[in-house]
Amino acid sequence: MTEFKKLISLVGRNTKYYFKDKLTFFMSMITPLILLILFVTFLRNIYIENFKSGIPEGFTVDGRIVEGIAGAWLMSSILSVSSVTVAFCSNLVIVEDKINSTINDFRVAPIKPTTISLSYFFSNFFVTFLIMMCVMLIGHIYLAAVGWYITAGDFFMIIVDCICGILFGTLLAGIIESFISTQGGLSAVATLVSSLYGFICGAYMPISSFSKGLQNVLSCLPGTYGVGIIRNHYMNGYLLALEDAGVPDEALKGIMDGFDVNIYVAGNQIPLGAMYGILLGTCAILLAVFVTIVIVKNKNK
Repeated sequence: MTEFKKLISLVGRNTKYYFKDKLTFFMSMITPLILLILFVTFLRNIYIENFKSGIPEGFTVDGRIVEGIAGAWLMSSILSVSSVTVAFCSNLVIVEDKINSTINDFRVAPIKPTTISLSYFFSNFFVTFLIMMCVMLIGHIYLAAVGWYITAGDFFMIIVDCICGILFGTLLAGIIESFISTQGGLSAVATLVSSLYGFICGAYMPISSFSKGLQNVLSCLPGTYGVGIIRNHYMNGYLLALEDAGVPDEALKGIMDGFDVNIYVAGNQIPLGAMYGILLGTCAILLAVFVTIVIVKNKNK
């Protein structure tokens, strides 16, 4: 059997192992689903009023646009955060294999150590992608019900944005969790990331609501741009609909600035292309670190 076929077999094994426990799959989805339920039941009106406050008096805007843009803002937050938090949770297979000593069985088998490490990475990427698509499906059903203004082009780019975010999250999880060998350690890291990541990347609260100093600090973090790229494509169609409704450019810019469609560093707006460059550049650095860790660990075995 070629090394590639061995890699495919291990990826399939890791993926099946993860989905074998239905509770594990549900727990991976629980955070994004809770955020969506909280929005629909408690926070929906607050978001809608925040967007209405950015529209000048005297302008009549279709309620579906306002309700939809509030839901689109939330979906961009949920998916951008989940691309990282879910990756940390779904990477439990590598930790459990260490606990159960299954990893030792793989190491004595005729499989290259790098193939084993890569199988965990690809499996985690695939599992995270599947969970993200399930969350997206549920969220898009809601958006279709309240007001759908997402174009086919933006929808395609949202998928691309999710893939970029998942790559970032999977690499970050692979690096950090390669040093974890206990279930308690995994739970602690996953809980910490789930609790903090959404705040430090501007997903739960707009960066514009923080102090200037904190805005500059958060704008230097790569995760912020993972939020920024997907937020641009989620809200683009709604902003165009507001423009067609006659909302002035100044008001639209205020909405884009206030809800982090536009991201600034030291007063300078960061173009969308630069956001991709920062995020993917960070992924390239993380990939180099991940490969280095794999090589060093395998040499020490």
